[in-house]
Amino acid sequence: MLAIIPAAGFGTRFLPASKVIPKEMLPIGDRPAIQWIVEEALDAGADEVIIVTSPDKPSLQAHFTPDPVWQTRLRANPGARAALARLDAISVTVRFVFQTEQRGLGHAVAQAAPFVRAAAEPVLILLGDALVQGSAPCSRELVTRSRANGGASIIGLERVPPENVSRYGIAAVEPTSDGRFYRVTDLVEKPDATAAPSDLAIAGRYLLDPRIFDFLAHEQIGYGGEIQLTDAIRQLLPLAPVYGYRYPGERFDIGNPRGYQSAVAAYGKS
Repeated sequence: MLAIIPAAGFGTRFLPASKVIPKEMLPIGDRPAIQWIVEEALDAGADEVIIVTSPDKPSLQAHFTPDPVWQTRLRANPGARAALARLDAISVTVRFVFQTEQRGLGHAVAQAAPFVRAAAEPVLILLGDALVQGSAPCSRELVTRSRANGGASIIGLERVPPENVSRYGIAAVEPTSDGRFYRVTDLVEKPDATAAPSDLAIAGRYLLDPRIFDFLAHEQIGYGGEIQLTDAIRQLLPLAPVYGYRYPGERFDIGNPRGYQSAVAAYGKS
């Protein structure tokens, strides 16, 4: 299973801290935020992780690139060996692709198209500015529920208050017997609260049919003059079932200082 982590944004909400240090490299506990997300993907069963990044973020690449001098130094320190072994194990699965211009989430995801294998399982997409902490790992839950439903696409959802609806892609859904599981009938990118089909927001985690890349390849311009992943998923809806899973736990928007501070506090307790 392929996992894609879009992480090419400028981090403007974190300026001036993000001028030199990418927001994905800011520490959450004992590791940078991006490593938590890579580990979530691997826990869900991914055997290859593609990080879509910017050429202006060399430290992100450097973190996952083996450094023989650094490794030799740390192997001599018994207290560092476990962390070193974990990072070494992760690094062999991580590859990078560059998004050289900012044209939206759909455009970022499309940069990973050359890595999609024929007849592949659904592709896992984890936003690089979202951490999810709950009773069960979010991405693993998406994979489990997808396989229980014939390999169907599943979108992670969360309820949001009316005043926040216009910040997100919102799902129109049909309920199922499971109160957290829905059949998605439509998606609307950042609607006005009065026109939103529900209060269920797309929340940073997707497991999508690989055909999504066929729609992204057409580069249709959507909301905000960008190529939206939401629009591509809408094109998938008539062809195959798409479900939504309102995952338990809490999502932290680590792309802004307040969300980042909340994540630091929450992960510090775990």
